[in-house]
Amino acid sequence: MADDVVSQVAGWVAEAQRIVALTGAGISTESGIPDFRGPNGIWTKNPGAELRATIETWLSDRDFRVESWRRRIDDPPYRGDPNAGHLALGELDRQGRILLVVTQNVDGLHQRGGVDPTRVVEVHGSVREFMCMGCGARGPMGDVLDRVRAGDDDPACLSCGGILKSATVSFGQSLFPGDMDRAELASVQADLFLAIGSTLQVYPAAGIVPIAKRAGARLVIVNDSETPFDPIADAVLRGRIGELLPALVPDPISES
Repeated sequence: MADDVVSQVAGWVAEAQRIVALTGAGISTESGIPDFRGPNGIWTKNPGAELRATIETWLSDRDFRVESWRRRIDDPPYRGDPNAGHLALGELDRQGRILLVVTQNVDGLHQRGGVDPTRVVEVHGSVREFMCMGCGARGPMGDVLDRVRAGDDDPACLSCGGILKSATVSFGQSLFPGDMDRAELASVQADLFLAIGSTLQVYPAAGIVPIAKRAGARLVIVNDSETPFDPIADAVLRGRIGELLPALVPDPISES
């Protein structure tokens, strides 16, 4: 990646006061979290898992739920820590530049990386929480996993007896109300839009990219492969996200 392009984008970041970032699996692979459809992706290695990752399967197949809860105990998902890319966005938030981080990831690493949770929209939910499909109750995933370890192989909701699952959006399940509204509103208000580690092929999240561009935001795409929106981007950065994003963050010591 040419240093002059990185320097130019760093200048845009230094000028920006309303940054919206859309992040995908690529920002978390450097934390050891595999993506879904890449060469080493979860569904690439196990296509059957994708076929069964539907809300209908979860609700109707008790054996599948038992297997899934046990797998979470044997191989806990998303054990990674925030990497330099997450920390760079956290620093931008501390500098007051982040309007919103819209993430397609369910790992919770943006919050752990320093972005205020009130400025994170997890459009596909979070694996770090559980939800009840009956009454809608939510809470820390650790509480449910403790019950599984204690021998409850298909834990039910303690409030209503309903089926529990991770607070993530499965195929066939609607997005959480209001999330895309927040994402679209922020995109209209953005002065700089960063699309980071996303193929920009999964909708409706990818749809906020042209919304921001039409509203006047500069568009910067940071990804290791081509995306459908590269032609309309003001800059495209290729390389390791954990190296590129820190290079774009203004030094807070030099700020007036």
